Amino acid sequence: MSSVREHRFRPLRVLVLHSRYLSGPVSGENRVVDDEVRLLREAGHEVNVWSPTVETLGVASSIRVGLDALWSRRSASHVSALIQRHRPEVVHCHNLFPVLSPAVLRAAGKAPALVVTLHNYRLLCLPATFERRGQICEACLGRLPWRGVLYRCYRNSAAGSAAIAASLGLHRALGTFDHVSLYLAVSEFVRHKYVEAGFAQERIHVKPNFAWETHRRRGPGEYYLFLGRLSPEKGVDRLLDAWRVGRPPGRLLIVGDGPDGPRLRRDAPTSVEFRGAVNPDLVPGILARARALVLPSVSYEGAPRSLLEAYAAGVPVIASANGALRELVADEASGLLVRSGNADTWRAALEKLTADDISERLGEGAWQAWRNNHSPSRGLEDLERAYVLARRMKSR
Repeated sequence: MSSVREHRFRPLRVLVLHSRYLSGPVSGENRVVDDEVRLLREAGHEVNVWSPTVETLGVASSIRVGLDALWSRRSASHVSALIQRHRPEVVHCHNLFPVLSPAVLRAAGKAPALVVTLHNYRLLCLPATFERRGQICEACLGRLPWRGVLYRCYRNSAAGSAAIAASLGLHRALGTFDHVSLYLAVSEFVRHKYVEAGFAQERIHVKPNFAWETHRRRGPGEYYLFLGRLSPEKGVDRLLDAWRVGRPPGRLLIVGDGPDGPRLRRDAPTSVEFRGAVNPDLVPGILARARALVLPSVSYEGAPRSLLEAYAAGVPVIASANGALRELVADEASGLLVRSGNADTWRAALEKLTADDISERLGEGAWQAWRNNHSPSRGLEDLERAYVLARRMKSR
């Protein structure tokens, strides 16, 4: 397995902040944060991490959670103390809600550089997906997200939606987001949406995610694989429709769980197997036997971690041609892009991969895409360059 320990770069002191999702290692964003911390430490950087959850801070009431999302005095005070103690040269923030709140950006702005990764659209859209009821929704793009409160877009909660909307509105008015030296968008599409919403384009830099080296697939693979959360924006219904018409294009393995799980299991054809949520340590073995990873998303994906892991395993990807998937999947080179949501179009793409030679050719293209753009060495180089750029921008 490759290592980044031989990399030469002046060690930096970095403080990483992340309001951790309760789903733990199942959360792609949690794993991205953990991986970047490991990557930096292996390269010799001094990295301190504060990654609290609602549970670890003992926040029992929904009222307390809502107030913290608006302005968490405790978190801002704790970040100030961490900066005094560790003297970081870079503070790198990831998820802010609900535990940290944008208030920590004001405290972290005292550091020589403040970086925020834009994993999704949380600063523009309450559910962070630009999706509502299975359709793309941009009602709040470039505006205060009060429509999202009316629609209960944040976890179907009026109170939760109001808390996040109030927080975004307050901190926009106070200029809190101006304390950020540099935003790191995980894809060009994510960057475009933030610029469209009014963020200064010179302050948003694209830094793709990376995936660790893993077991590489041998041969054309055995089954089609969906790997992710079973929720409306993931579009799993599209896959099941393709399996319902005529002869199935092959075996479909669905790994993951979520609110749509019971319904999808009940309605699925017999050629579809549901594995449920699995330990992340088992994912590389499952991926290495896949004919293709399928991503039928109906929302604007930012940079799905499963896609990069598939590439690292030499597995092609069949994906909806929306969001960042259009830039991450090179059609007919590392996978196939499906430009329609109907079952016939999806079925045609799936059947194309039943040809072993096509599966192997696209698998090679997927692995080359990982090596060139998403390897650990490339990820470290991108991250360090971003930190240098952030410090320069802060000093202007």
